[in-house]
Amino acid sequence: MRLESDLVLGRPPRELAAAYFCLGTLFVVAADLAVASAVGSLPRWTPVHVVRGWTLVAVSSVVLYGATTYQKRRAVAARSELETSNQQLQVLSRVFRHNVRNDLNVIQGYTDLLVDRVDDERSRECLETIRETTDDVIEISEKLRVIEDTSPAPPDGRVDLVDVVREAATNVDRADVALTVDAPAEAWVRADESIEYPIREVFENAVTHNDESVRRVDARVTENGSTACLEVRDNGPGLPDDERAVLRAEEETPLSHASSIGLWLVKWMCETQGGTVGFETSDDGTTVRLRFESVDGPAAPTEGTDSGTASGIKTSGLGAERKADPGARS
Repeated sequence: MRLESDLVLGRPPRELAAAYFCLGTLFVVAADLAVASAVGSLPRWTPVHVVRGWTLVAVSSVVLYGATTYQKRRAVAARSELETSNQQLQVLSRVFRHNVRNDLNVIQGYTDLLVDRVDDERSRECLETIRETTDDVIEISEKLRVIEDTSPAPPDGRVDLVDVVREAATNVDRADVALTVDAPAEAWVRADESIEYPIREVFENAVTHNDESVRRVDARVTENGSTACLEVRDNGPGLPDDERAVLRAEEETPLSHASSIGLWLVKWMCETQGGTVGFETSDDGTTVRLRFESVDGPAAPTEGTDSGTASGIKTSGLGAERKADPGARS
């Protein structure tokens, strides 16, 4: 359904100017008659007063026509430019995700063959670097696919934020990571299943971009009225100021850009879910806060029904708070 503003502003400039002139002339006549009647000078009222008002309306109609014509041309040019940019982005994305990825798979295959045939340690290190670099580029293509496939429509489902956080924490639970998760039994938010991508990215960044001997990641889920918040804190080097500035400005320049597409994935996909993202950096590390709209959870299962199946709530897994034990994996 089109908005009323679209029905009006979408009309040709000539029609808008003509409608304005007709309504303006009627208003001038009505206003003059009303004023003359109110002050008792109606017998002395002449059409000369109307002509003066009509002249003003005619001049303003011409101005309106010129302004709307100019804005219409600008809008058409902007729309054409936007359509061209979208086509270019689609082509670049398709080429990167398919052509470049296929080439990288070929490079990886030959790299694996060379690793088995090369005895020189230095050559093996070079091949390993090639392998890691191609893996990074393929990972970027996967993140681009996730972003491209995300629907811009507002989410109409509900997801247990605690379950998603526990799953993401399990994926980074390793012997060299000190991990804690503090969360209530459940925290339902308005979102769809794609919420797992930004949350998983936050946990992976907290571990990957951390060169400390013991990498610490502390996650906490809290509810405050109409919002639920996930706070992930690490002891890494922190998010550089220029990258935070890029995310705040929502624009990259040749001199200011984010080093990873993962930050954009977190920002865009959280906002798509109706949430917000905040970054806080200190000497002790980085804290990322993701906020989402809270909603009521599923109705309680009826008597005699398996609660773990009917409600969709996981009944096993991490507890409200869990620490990673270097000697054991959960």
